Amino acid sequence: MFYNLKDKINRYRFFKACKQIFITAPVTATTNEPVAVLTQLQHKDVILFLIAIKTFAKQISLSKVFIINDGSLTNDDFILLRKHISIADFYDAKQFSDPLCPTGGCWERLLAIASFIDQFFIIQLDSDTLTLSALDEVNDHIKTNTGFVIGTWDKQKIEPMNVTAERAQKNDTHVQMLAEAHFSKLEGSENLKYVRGCAGFSGFPKNSFNKQFIIDFSTKMENQIGSKWHEWGSEQVMSNVVVANLDKADVLPHPKYSDCNNMKLPGTCFIHFIGDCRFKRSIYAKLAQNEIGKLTSQTSK
Repeated sequence: MFYNLKDKINRYRFFKACKQIFITAPVTATTNEPVAVLTQLQHKDVILFLIAIKTFAKQISLSKVFIINDGSLTNDDFILLRKHISIADFYDAKQFSDPLCPTGGCWERLLAIASFIDQFFIIQLDSDTLTLSALDEVNDHIKTNTGFVIGTWDKQKIEPMNVTAERAQKNDTHVQMLAEAHFSKLEGSENLKYVRGCAGFSGFPKNSFNKQFIIDFSTKMENQIGSKWHEWGSEQVMSNVVVANLDKADVLPHPKYSDCNNMKLPGTCFIHFIGDCRFKRSIYAKLAQNEIGKLTSQTSK
């Protein structure tokens, strides 16, 4: 209860500081190439996502934005989003639910990506992200139709899955750690790779994987750890598995791309404001205000 109240207060202060986002230009198609952002969105994050997508689209040319409604978006939300993102298509999360995979916990988001990957290069972009400057590496991956993921530590590489299993803490009960500890027990794991990245910012090349890969791996993982696989956090494991096993993919350089605990300004160009540091010291609001100011200046020209 105390956390929810504190979160509401923090969000109110953030929205008040960043309300100028409403007078910035809408996101429109800036390329004919099949490049799309996809996000799963909830009502309380709508304004965050407007900031995320507008600062991102300033650096990356897009032709489509897919918004997956988690079920909480209101009619007013849809009106606002359509006004500010003219290239947005909307879908309900339940449209992508599959009985052979867990439900909730953003699984529908990943399954939605699998549904559109035959048509677009899909970039999963969380609402609590902020782009500060040029994303050269992301543009390179789009040009070469190769995958990417935001990493966790410096000089991180995609590695054999069994190496991850050896390093995993065997007594950790968090679903991500537990799943990683069981990787070596999966049939065929010796031929698979993994990266402990973040599903909040990942790139999936056009025609790079299919839904069946997700279903097959998810089934094997559930056979190993049971109902634990249905807990929050398993989708991030699955997303990381997908990216790591693409024909070609890389971890974005860290901390050039990082979360708010590890950012190194002014060198960091992209920040994921994860929960434990999202509203600390008002740095999110201050950086967002600065970027909104730049967008406002462009709009007035």
